[in-house]
Amino acid sequence: MKSKGWDAELYEARHGFVWRFGEGVVEFLNPQPDERILDLGCGTGQLAAKIAAAGANVLGLDASPDMIGQARQNFPKLRFVLADAAKLEYENEFDAVFSNAVLHWILDRAAVVGGVARALKPGGRFVAEFGGKGNIRILESTIERVSAKYHGGQAPAKRTYYPSVGEYAALLEQHGLEVRSGQLFDRRTPLEGEDGMADWVRQFKWYYFEGLRPGQPEEALNELIEELRPKLYGPNGWFADYRRLRVWAVKL
Repeated sequence: MKSKGWDAELYEARHGFVWRFGEGVVEFLNPQPDERILDLGCGTGQLAAKIAAAGANVLGLDASPDMIGQARQNFPKLRFVLADAAKLEYENEFDAVFSNAVLHWILDRAAVVGGVARALKPGGRFVAEFGGKGNIRILESTIERVSAKYHGGQAPAKRTYYPSVGEYAALLEQHGLEVRSGQLFDRRTPLEGEDGMADWVRQFKWYYFEGLRPGQPEEALNELIEELRPKLYGPNGWFADYRRLRVWAVKL
C-alpha cells in the first residue's frame, strides 16, 4: 500500500490472485437471488460481479478512490460506493456482508465488526476471509529487518492485523455475531513473473521504504529480494507464505 493509496493498475495486472482465490469465498457465501449483499472492500469489483451473477443485489464498498473508479469502469451496471469500512452507517439493511482479503488492513477491528453487525438484518450472515495469525511470517520478518537497516534501526510500525480464530471469534461474539465456522489455514500463494515479489512489495508493503533518501528505496528492495530468494523462490517461481482466516457468523 503506497502512501497515495492503492495502485489499481498494478493490482489488476499482477495481483489477480487476490480475487481469484476469493471465488472460493463467494461459494462459501452461497449468494441467493434477490438477497441484498454488501461486498466490504470490493477492490476492482470482480467478486461483486460474481455475487451479482448469482442474482443477488450487491453493493461494492471500498475506501480507495482508484479501486472504486476501476470497479465502476469494469462493471458499470453494478453499484459501488467510496466509504471507510470502519465507519459503516447502514442499519439492518443486508442479508449478508462479504469480505475477501481486506480486514487485515483495518486496525480498528472493533469498529469494522460493530458496523457489520449493525448493517446486517437479524439472521443475516457475515462471511469473510483475510490474513490470519502467522500470515506472511517469513516475508514480513525479512521486510522488517531490511527496512530497519535503512531507517536507523527501527522499521515503520505495522499496518496489519492477523488474528487467531479464537481472538476473532471473541470479537464477533462481543458484537452479537454468533460464529458458525472459523478456520485458519496455510495457503502458499504463487506470485506472477520474475518480478513477482518486487511487485508484491510495491503494492502491499511499500510503506516500509517510504521516507528514505532518493535511491534508497530501490536499493533496499533489491537487498530484500536477494534475502527472500532462498526462502520464497521455488521451482515455479516466487510465492508468498500466506495464512488465511475464514469465518462465517450470524447476527442474533
